[in-house]
Amino acid sequence: MNTMYFTEEHQLFRQSLQDFLKKEVVPHIDKWEKTGTIERFIWKKFGDMGFFGLNYPEQYGGLNLDLFYTVIFLEELQKINSGGFAAAMWAHAYLAMTHVNKEGNHEIKEKYLTPSITGDKIGCLCITEPFGGSDVAGMRTTAEKKGDTYVLNGSKTFITNGIYSDYLVVAAKTNPDAGHHGMSIFILDRDTKGVSATKLDKLGWRASDTGEIAFDNVVVPANQLMGEEGKGFPYIMQHFALERLIMGINAHARAEFALEYALQYMSERTAFGKTIDKFQALRHKVADFYTEMEICKEFNYSVAYRLNKGEYVVKEATMSKLQSTKMADEVIYGCLQFLGGYGYMEDYPLARLLRDSRLGPIGGGTSEILREIIAKMVIDKKDYKPAT
Repeated sequence: MNTMYFTEEHQLFRQSLQDFLKKEVVPHIDKWEKTGTIERFIWKKFGDMGFFGLNYPEQYGGLNLDLFYTVIFLEELQKINSGGFAAAMWAHAYLAMTHVNKEGNHEIKEKYLTPSITGDKIGCLCITEPFGGSDVAGMRTTAEKKGDTYVLNGSKTFITNGIYSDYLVVAAKTNPDAGHHGMSIFILDRDTKGVSATKLDKLGWRASDTGEIAFDNVVVPANQLMGEEGKGFPYIMQHFALERLIMGINAHARAEFALEYALQYMSERTAFGKTIDKFQALRHKVADFYTEMEICKEFNYSVAYRLNKGEYVVKEATMSKLQSTKMADEVIYGCLQFLGGYGYMEDYPLARLLRDSRLGPIGGGTSEILREIIAKMVIDKKDYKPAT
């Protein structure tokens, strides 16, 4: 146990979460991977256990715990080997719900945050568009003010929980001529007239419902604007720090899972009269992989510690995602190689793990975009500011 960051209470929570996942989730994973549909009952079970409310206010049913409970939540979800299932859970709890908690007023929180914590409502966050992914400021979806309503038109894509969620948190341009200063955040119900969704077929994350969503003259009451009009971009940027750190933590956790599995396999697989974990070429590879994974893990923990204290860690979280997802892909690729032909078989976990991991350097900002953001901060001395 890393006692610098984790207490005895954290460890007890980890054990209870492991037991829950093994009993309630793992038996269903293969079915959900095949069908691409996570059954509703499991959301309610997560809610009953308090897993969706770890960091949220007690006023709305949350537990108001520190961020290291979230770190544990993310790490253990990666170790059941379904990136899609994990994504569905954390996209609900830390993408959609984060905006509801931070920008929603009391009425919105009572209507959406409370049932999100109990697992009775599922949320999705709609930012990425068909013609603009990492270029958030270039989005084309508009919300035109008409009396006491907004009329929403446009489309979003690659939205996790985009098909089966109950509500959508949507970014749109309320003033298209104002660039990133003209963006706002809305919340609306799935069954709102004019909202439609199409399921996407993906390389990995097969269990999650990733969708393309269209808005055709969707009338949204003005009281479903979250936060201030025109402040959507800084809200999104502020929460990107958490999203990127989440993806960094996910990456070090799945790399650790891959290494643990590969080492167990290598300790049992024999060649030329000895187990393959005795061959220097493989042992030194393992040593390199473990070193890279541990360095990322320790960095991610330190960023989580600072974020938990309220520091604005956009640079560090961006570095976390950039480096950890790169490391995870390399480690998992190498671990699949350790298994030889068995690594390529669907009966073993590395094939799915390799596919699922590949989204890491793409989702939540591509590695190319992240490098440019870091370059702006390090070279051009650009100073990103939190939303006020």
